[in-house]
This record gives sequence, structure tokens and C-alpha cells, in this order.
Amino acid sequence: MKPNHRRDFLKKSILGLSGAALIPGSIKAFTPKPAADPSQALPLRTLGKTGLKIPLLSMGTGDTNNPALVQAALEKGVRLLGTSTYYGNGNNETMLGGVLKNRPRESYLIATSTMPKGTDHQKGLFTDPEAGTAFQSDIENSMKRLGVDYLDILFLPFAAKRESVFFEPLLRVMEDFKKSGKARFIGIATHSYVDEAIRAAADTGIYDVAMAAYNFRLQKMQEVNEAVQYGASAGLGIIAMKTMAGGFWDQNRTQPISSKAALKWVAQNENVHTLMSGMTNFEELQNNITLMGDLKITDDELKDLKLAQAGQGLYCLQCRKCSGQCPHDLDIPTIMRSFMYAYGYRNLDHAQQTLNLADLSGKPCEQCDVCQVECAVGFDVKSKIENIARLRDVPRDFLLVRS
Repeated sequence: MKPNHRRDFLKKSILGLSGAALIPGSIKAFTPKPAADPSQALPLRTLGKTGLKIPLLSMGTGDTNNPALVQAALEKGVRLLGTSTYYGNGNNETMLGGVLKNRPRESYLIATSTMPKGTDHQKGLFTDPEAGTAFQSDIENSMKRLGVDYLDILFLPFAAKRESVFFEPLLRVMEDFKKSGKARFIGIATHSYVDEAIRAAADTGIYDVAMAAYNFRLQKMQEVNEAVQYGASAGLGIIAMKTMAGGFWDQNRTQPISSKAALKWVAQNENVHTLMSGMTNFEELQNNITLMGDLKITDDELKDLKLAQAGQGLYCLQCRKCSGQCPHDLDIPTIMRSFMYAYGYRNLDHAQQTLNLADLSGKPCEQCDVCQVECAVGFDVKSKIENIARLRDVPRDFLLVRS
């Protein structure tokens, strides 16, 4: 599309969205339910120009298949639940639908996404000009699994590079969902190119929310913080994900990252409006609820976050500095995310799905005696790839049977 035509499209889109509130049912009141125990009340922040006052703690449900845990989170004051068709090929959405079907619609907020066809994960781009049709159908199927007439937030996932955030075939579908009232608000979600993606989302003038990886291990921290401020100043609601940076310093899970310190660190940035935290058990839920009552981070907690040595940790920075280094052009960032899901979160199904995106064939790395990739945080890339590649051959139904 020519530049002047793109400007016209965006201008018309902005004007079109201004009338969305006139559509019956597109905007409904939301009042957080008071916690049963006032001492457990969650702090609220306003999610940008959406005007929603939501708890600082939100729940990413991709790492749990336990409806009782989701129910408990809602009873303790959590209101925003984040899921995706990507989680268990829609099974996570179906589970949530069962939890939500008897709850008043105004008592919770639901966000979801589905991966567009033609997503180039290695380059952070969308490549299929016909992706919009399937994307629309997939989102409508998501709504059916969730049992809702509208989504509170519809995310365009893996919108990383500026070109992907502005990708017209998908941007039009996102706009249409909002104009029709099927999505109250729309946003982008990204693991990589965080600063570029947030700035691009703000510059479209169309997106309401940006959800991005944000934690104490990010590189380019100044650039990311400046982008977060830029987005928030433009009215974007900012949601932080991957706040735990992998959860552990080691593959054997003997050295946990302090969740208390990690979450508090993210909460210090007032331009971050809520933390989308993945919680897998009731102890994690209660600990996260409790720490929200005292967000002041101590010197000892800060020290906990500075323990990493070169090569430690399970969290790939998604900095893309490894791009072009591998002579076989492996999608190393995606493979490293798979490794984190497997060993950090023990979500083997999610790990396998992510690994499949890298399109590995044969025995990766066997042709290289010495790995030529120099990781920014010192990961032994060859070892990690050879380790996680084994997951390709495990039957998926076996992976779904897990604790």
C-alpha cells in the first residue's frame, strides 16, 4: 500500500473506532469486586485510554489446566484473564469457558489471541496477505470456546517489527472486531523487539493495549522503558508478561528466581498497568496476592535479581543478536523459548508447540563440532538445542497428561 493510502486508511480507522461506543453492548461498565478480606485487596491501575481500573495482578492461564485455580484467582480479586488459542490448541479457552459460564459477565475481563497464518517468527513479520480471513474465523471460534459474546481485549500476537504492527490485512480485522462490538479493545502482544513494537502500536492510533515481555533481565532496558513511557503517554494500556524471566536460574530448578522480587521490580514502573502473571498452583496465587499488599522493593530483594552469572537462567532475552550467526539459519530465539517453557514452566505441551514453530529437521547441530553462535547472556546454545530437540518426537497426547 502506498504511504498516502496507508495514512488515509489509518485516519479512517481512527474515525471509525470513535463510534464503537455507540454500538449496543460494545462498552459495558466494569467494577472490580472487593476482596473478601480487605487486607488482600489488590491495588488498581488504569489501563491507559481504555479507562478500565483493573487490579495490578492479572492471570495468564496458559500454564494451568486447573479450573479451580482460575476460580480461586477470581474470588481473590483477579479480574483480567489472559489466554490464547495457542494454549493447547484451544483447550485452555474451553477450560476457561467452563469456569466463566455461570459468572456475571461484568465480573471478569477476558483477553485472547490466535496466531495468524504466515507468521515469520524468526523475522518478526506477517507474510500472508490473505491471513485476515482465517484470523477472523479463528477468533470467532475462540469466542465460542470461551462462551462469550464479546472479548474485553483481542490481541494480535507476535506483532514484533513495526511492519507487523502495521500489517494492514490483520489490522483491518482487528479494527472490524472493535467496530462490531465483538472486542471492546484491541492490542498487540510481543516477546521480542519490545521497544519497536510498543512505539509502533502507539503510532497507529488504533490499538488500545500493548502486552510485552518486561522483566529485570531485559537488554536495552533504557530503550524499553522509554518506549513504555511513550506508549503510556499516548494512551496505550501497558501489560507486562514474562515477568518471572523463566522462573529459575538453572535447568534442574534448584535455584528459583525470587518471584517476590521479580514481580515487585516490574510493579515499580507506574507506566505498567497490570502484570500478566502465569500461576500454576494455589501457593503461587496466594504469594502473588499477598505481595501486592507491599510493593516496596528492598535492597535484599534487588540483590536476589542480580545473582545471574554468564550462561545462567532459562529466559532468552529475545534480543536477536544471534540472528545470522547460525550457518544453518536455525530460529534460535524460538527454540530457546521452547526450552524455557519445558524447564522453567514445566509446560511440555506449550514447549512442543513452540518448538514446532522453529521447523527443525533431522538432528540439529550435529554438523557443527563447535557452535558459532555467541549468545548475549552466554547460553550454551548448541547444548540447549540438542536437549530440547528431543521433544519433537514425544506424542502430544502423552504431553497433555502432566501434573
